[in-house]
Amino acid sequence: MAKYAAAIDQGTTSTRFMIFDHGGKVVEVDQREHEQIYPKPGWVEHDPMEIWKRTEEVIKEALAKSKVDPKDISAIGVTNQRETTIVWEKATGKPVYNAIVWQDTRTAGICNDLAKDGGQDRFRPKTGLPLATYFSGPKIKWILDNVENTRARAEKGELLFGNIDTWVIWNVTGGPKGGAHVTDVSNASRTMLMNLETLDWDDEILKILNIPRAMLPKVRPSSEVYGKAVGDLAGIPVAGDLGDQQAALFGQTCFSPGEAKNTYGTGCFMLLNTGTKPVPSKSGLLTTLGYKIGDQPAVYCLEGSIAITGALVQWLRDNLGLIQKSADVEALAKTVDDNGGIYFVPAFSGLFAPYWRNDARGVLVGMTRYVNKGHIARAALEATAFQTREVLDAMNKDSGVPLKALKVDGGMVYNELLMQFQADILGVPVIRPTVAETTALGAAYAAGLAVGFWKEVEDLRANWGKDKEWNPKMDAEHREKLHKGWLKAVTRTFDWAEH
Repeated sequence: MAKYAAAIDQGTTSTRFMIFDHGGKVVEVDQREHEQIYPKPGWVEHDPMEIWKRTEEVIKEALAKSKVDPKDISAIGVTNQRETTIVWEKATGKPVYNAIVWQDTRTAGICNDLAKDGGQDRFRPKTGLPLATYFSGPKIKWILDNVENTRARAEKGELLFGNIDTWVIWNVTGGPKGGAHVTDVSNASRTMLMNLETLDWDDEILKILNIPRAMLPKVRPSSEVYGKAVGDLAGIPVAGDLGDQQAALFGQTCFSPGEAKNTYGTGCFMLLNTGTKPVPSKSGLLTTLGYKIGDQPAVYCLEGSIAITGALVQWLRDNLGLIQKSADVEALAKTVDDNGGIYFVPAFSGLFAPYWRNDARGVLVGMTRYVNKGHIARAALEATAFQTREVLDAMNKDSGVPLKALKVDGGMVYNELLMQFQADILGVPVIRPTVAETTALGAAYAAGLAVGFWKEVEDLRANWGKDKEWNPKMDAEHREKLHKGWLKAVTRTFDWAEH
């Protein structure tokens, strides 16, 4: 009788393997970082071989530390940084180019060319997405256009495309020796190539982007058996696949329309469950797939994506040396009572929701001689809360359902100063669950459901518990004054990069 479900969580900065018990509690975790590669301004890459090596290492290490017998693991789920694009050789498993990361802006020219016919929302009716450098489709096109001989090889069926979920599942189920070449609806909906109604690749868009269908993975539900693992997990069903933000929604048990969560990671991502019908956004949000369990109807979401939140704290650490480790940012921010009149808009990869401006770049505004490093640290944290407020306002407008409380997860939710300011600037309670690593948990849930380790989604609600709640303390007038300053600062980022 299986005792556990496990998940491979391949994120933007690190990979981990987590083992959970039936109650959704963490049994063991192992985590390793991988290199961030910046070949040119605006370009961000990862080495897919390094990512796969880290995946194998964390699996081995977590099993060793936990002394869990792999036979006791019912199933493995995979969750991943979304939109990050890999093209590799089917016969060898060797990538033809580094992974192009979701934050990368090199495809701005491709997006601008596509927008000449039909504007930025050209594909939005079919895909729910604006034309933006964020999504995988233009990244695949860039590889096929710029890496020698790739297009001809892709047309012959010699090359495979996948986002990170596809790459990990293919490798974990055997790679060149019969690995499963699949993705799920949540990841496929982030490529700009999948039709929201048919849940399959859209032939018209493939033709416009000149992407051969032969290289694309099969689009499957988020919870079903795709294949069996080889290596240290040999024989265990690989049975769950969810993009990281959808996995967090699932792990937070937001199974009813109107339930929402916000994940604070490298970027910030708010998802609102809108039920079994896609809701088009008029306010700059994405219409995306939430999840699909076996042959049940797919569940859709509205999503507000923010490119840079936790990454701004890393930037203060790595590029400026203001802090030694990311956790130090809170203590530094607490050395001052407020932001000293400054705002930090981290449009390092352009602005995502609700603006979708590829031409925006980061700004620090309102500087005076009074400002010190404490104010900069505080403004960096506040940027996360202000960006979240803009997304929440857009969600309330699109859905017509004002959010009553926000469930939060991810690494930054242990920053008490940020969470209190978040509640203050939203004017609603902010709630952290007992298991804040809901991304891996969501993937484990999807896998466990597919093999009957958990019977149905409603069983999972019982596992969710509240750890802490922050209530708003700021008066409405002060809240609106700060928010107005933020909106003014955002306009200063526009029209900076000229492509």
